Amino acid sequence: MRYSGHEWFPCRYAWLPKAVRALGDDPGALRDEEGAVERLGIGKNMVRALVFWATAMGVIESTDEGHAVTPFGEAVFGSGGLDPYLEDVRTLWLLHWRVATAEDPLFAWDFLLNRWHRPEIVRSVVLPEFIREANSGARTYSETTLKQHFDVFMQVYTPVSRTRAGAGEDHLDSPLVGLGLIETVGERTVGAKREPVYAFRREARPEIPPALFAFCLTDFWRAHRAAERTLTFRDVATAPGSPGQVLKLPEADVRDRLEAIADDTDGRFGYQESAALAQVTRPASTDVSDPALALDLLHRAYEPALVA
Repeated sequence: MRYSGHEWFPCRYAWLPKAVRALGDDPGALRDEEGAVERLGIGKNMVRALVFWATAMGVIESTDEGHAVTPFGEAVFGSGGLDPYLEDVRTLWLLHWRVATAEDPLFAWDFLLNRWHRPEIVRSVVLPEFIREANSGARTYSETTLKQHFDVFMQVYTPVSRTRAGAGEDHLDSPLVGLGLIETVGERTVGAKREPVYAFRREARPEIPPALFAFCLTDFWRAHRAAERTLTFRDVATAPGSPGQVLKLPEADVRDRLEAIADDTDGRFGYQESAALAQVTRPASTDVSDPALALDLLHRAYEPALVA
């Protein structure tokens, strides 16, 4: 579980394409921080943040030589990739999925997406429980580190206040703000100050195509139940790290997607529902651990291409 490494910067629009282009020329381009500062035109702390986010979102990975672009990163951001300039909302959903389900999880994403079940997100209400939960293990973290970690999560999904924003890359919105995953629903008074009240928007998301949902389902299945041939509806709709929970889909939308999944995936998955049981199935020929399956669904998710 990770609580830092982002240098308190949310991800920026240009960072992921920049990382992929830099590594295409030199696997050590991001390990040499001084050279990366000159090459990328950002500060040293931002270079570290760029590496953190590109790794957390599954776009690059560490190697003995420095870093390499992952198959996912190459498919999306590489030369001739599916969305090399990060212009497509489908890419934003994929990046949200990747960072929320990273193998080395980010605590704020795990806690807020999977374990915070109250309808509202209020900083002064969330932080005591956030800090208590983070420090419940063998290692403890400073309140400053944990508060900054929470704040970075919120900055990834909510717009920069235009009253505070200035010029320069420090004040640009994160690309994931465009998902509208978190909305401002009001304010409350805390002492002499007004505090914003936020909430997750759990709603049907037609911009997530069937193949993208199937990509997330495959990833979830591989990570949690790779040896099993069935998942319950609840597993897919509400379990921690599930497509329904991470993408904040209402159960009705998840059910609609599962009812169509056999047709949408050419029989790779199926759905059975009765009065006693609702479950997703896969035949023995569907190997959720096969990278080729994930890559095929990834490419299908971008068909047809968006028209500008």
